[in-house]
Amino acid sequence: MDATRNPFAPGAGNQPPELAGRDDIVEEARVSLARLKAGIPDRGHLLLGLRGVGKTVLLNRINELALNQDFATMVVEARSCGSLVELLVPRLRTILVQLSRKEQAKDAARRGLAIVRSFAAAFRVSVGDIGFGVEAAAGSADSGNLEVDLPEAFEAVAIAAQASGTGAAILIDEVQYLTKQELSALIQAVHQMSQRNLPLVLFGAGLPQLAGLAGDAKSYAERLFRFPRVGPLTPEAAADAILKPIEKAGADITQAALDLIVQQTQGFPYFIQEWGYHAWRSTANSPIRADDVRASAIEARRNLDEAFFNVRFGRLTPREKDYLRAMATLGAGPSRSGDVAAALGMDVTAASSLRTGLIRKGMVYQSDYGMTAYTVPMFDDFMRRIMPGWISRTEE
Repeated sequence: MDATRNPFAPGAGNQPPELAGRDDIVEEARVSLARLKAGIPDRGHLLLGLRGVGKTVLLNRINELALNQDFATMVVEARSCGSLVELLVPRLRTILVQLSRKEQAKDAARRGLAIVRSFAAAFRVSVGDIGFGVEAAAGSADSGNLEVDLPEAFEAVAIAAQASGTGAAILIDEVQYLTKQELSALIQAVHQMSQRNLPLVLFGAGLPQLAGLAGDAKSYAERLFRFPRVGPLTPEAAADAILKPIEKAGADITQAALDLIVQQTQGFPYFIQEWGYHAWRSTANSPIRADDVRASAIEARRNLDEAFFNVRFGRLTPREKDYLRAMATLGAGPSRSGDVAAALGMDVTAASSLRTGLIRKGMVYQSDYGMTAYTVPMFDDFMRRIMPGWISRTEE
């Protein structure tokens, strides 16, 4: 079939041709934005899920909803290195510059720029050669204490947005990479906006441990946010995510082929894009058949290994790789931490330091007390492919 008409687009955060099975999350976000714009306080959302379930896609969709309601928005991705302030300052400045062009918000936006400049100076953050166009507001957001200064910076943006007749939406991906101090300050800032009924809302996304991290940072986080769980699609939604784009592109797929893709991808949206993309490419003429899916699955897995799994695997130390391979001997997981240690031939205390490092790198998370799970779907299969000769110490 014509490769240029292939509707599937595997990639990091690429908008899928059919955003199936996420209507409830999208609608809740739309309602939250509408309530906030109407002056009614509402909670932000922290999306929780494994890699490849489409959290970034959902954040981008929520950003579109916010823009459609005339919100001032900013989208950032937290990193395992670099500070939250460094991420926020350039975007806060951009929002305020845009708001300053609206006559009714001009004064509030210029005041906001002065406060954000003070905020940047207090934490020694530069925005390169781009200036603020105003003097710093001495005594505002310049204490050097993030929990004191960040709410003042957010308040300045919220007041300017309110003056323009709209609100502000801050969207942060990979929130689990924030330090505890940064996460605490972020939650504190959003809490103060809610208490003052100011139109600023936070939408974030992160790995499953984010809910626990937020609760540890601030005990009231569970009352401040919704925590939608973003999991694999139901078989019906997965089928829609495959079938509808194919039909819109003027082709067809047999029921057997459709069922096979749903089964092999286990409903994970990123894998659906890979399988759909390669099934289309391997099919000479419509419809896509089960044999086409079987043949293309080899290339789909090879691409997943190279572009999805191996990128993460390459950042690990040899002992961390051993830990993940030991987990694979126990199945897809979750695995008892003690069983993993036994498979490694280590005591639990020694193995726990490896586990802690893997949690920090976003490779595993504590799914329950004493239980460890992969953050990447199907990672056990990958570990068996990449380290095929590995034998657990308990089997030697």
